Amino acid sequence: MERLAQHNSSPRGFDFTGHIRRLCHDMVARVEEFSHVDMRRVAIRYCQTRKAVSHGIQASLTPLRFEQGSLFMTRRRRRWTIQRLHDPAGTEMLYLLSFYLPRFQQLPFEEKLITVFHELWHIGPAFDGDIRRLPGRCHVHSSSKCEYDAEMKRFVDKWLNRNPHPSLHEFLRYNFRQLAHAHGGVYGTRIRTPKLIPCDEQAA
Repeated sequence: MERLAQHNSSPRGFDFTGHIRRLCHDMVARVEEFSHVDMRRVAIRYCQTRKAVSHGIQASLTPLRFEQGSLFMTRRRRRWTIQRLHDPAGTEMLYLLSFYLPRFQQLPFEEKLITVFHELWHIGPAFDGDIRRLPGRCHVHSSSKCEYDAEMKRFVDKWLNRNPHPSLHEFLRYNFRQLAHAHGGVYGTRIRTPKLIPCDEQAA
């Protein structure tokens, strides 16, 4: 069992994961297509990248259950489960939302918002720890990237048209260096990726 770190004191600088969490809370509250998402059970972390460039993975969503919310899966005739992840209060997380810095922060403002909605959209409508599964071979993303991105842009426009407080998204208007310079640094929650565990081994 893995527990999220709890900071005893606030480091100096900008709390990136704290601000992203408030942003996501507001997005799922204002856009009804995301009303199934309970951010209290979505862990958020940041991951360090080597270079401050925008190309490459900027964010990802890791489901902490298997298909249809199952705790187990069978692969190559062996049964597996996934390491559990809890917050300091003991609440079990169902998803892990990751942002790769400084790469994510190098994107243009609108693309940052599209990326956040893109990852939140992967959360299955049953909110059972499984991802949203689309029809056909491309069950994670649709067969048309242009259509998928256009749909995420529609969610961005809907959210912005509902007048969220500027303080929720102002930090997305800066690149990483600007953000760090303005606040004396950037910090956030770091979480180890939960591991797949053979069922004949005890989860740590």
